[in-house]
Amino acid sequence: MPLRAEFPDEGDLVVGTVTSIRNFGAFVTLDEYANREAFIHLSEVATGWVKYIRDHIREGQKIVARVLRVDTGKGQIDLSLKRINDHQRRERIQSWKNEQRAMRLLGLVAQQLKIEPDQTHALFAESLVERYGSLFQAFEAASADAKKFQKDAGKSPWATAVLKVARENIVPPHVAITGTLEVTDAGPNGLEAVRAALLEAEKVDPESVTVQYVGAPRYRVVVSGTQYKHAEEILRRATEAALARIKETGGQGTFARA
Repeated sequence: MPLRAEFPDEGDLVVGTVTSIRNFGAFVTLDEYANREAFIHLSEVATGWVKYIRDHIREGQKIVARVLRVDTGKGQIDLSLKRINDHQRRERIQSWKNEQRAMRLLGLVAQQLKIEPDQTHALFAESLVERYGSLFQAFEAASADAKKFQKDAGKSPWATAVLKVARENIVPPHVAITGTLEVTDAGPNGLEAVRAALLEAEKVDPESVTVQYVGAPRYRVVVSGTQYKHAEEILRRATEAALARIKETGGQGTFARA
């Protein structure tokens, strides 16, 4: 039983399997909505005139489509293949693969707890989706920072089981972002002032912030981590700290994000 609503929303990108093709369109089952049936009209298969629909899709094909209309009363869902670009298609397929994997991991957690997989939904899985955005991201968070996950989830048996499964099956994601600081100080102690400013940047988070010499007055600031948004916040704080310090000594500086 999927951890999602019974119907998708209009505008959503959904993953489905083509089950039947007619001259006027194609029928699709939605993988993430209990194989609920949806329909793609011939006019929504591809841009331009479609002479032979089978030139574009085939039975058994896995597709990504955009939801055009949903009638929950009649159980009807209309899709479009042409209103989605290649980048969106690749991202959605990867997201779907991640969630498929997350559901398998959820099964492993259920085994440890000696309960049925569906029982995990109300117990903790639904709350994890609400907190982290998706089940896979919850497992990633548990693998990347066990202490924080344990603090957020508490010491319940399910939290311990999730952490164990995450550590054994998920490699923490890694991100690295950079930007360039330009700092100068024309005063008699200018060199020391610049060095102190750069140290201020690294002191924000010594484990994730590195300052590299590019060529005076330019220095590269590199922030590594497991979560993009967190790394962006560290980068902002580090560069602001360096700029504030150099200005205190009468120097000046700028920052440009790579």
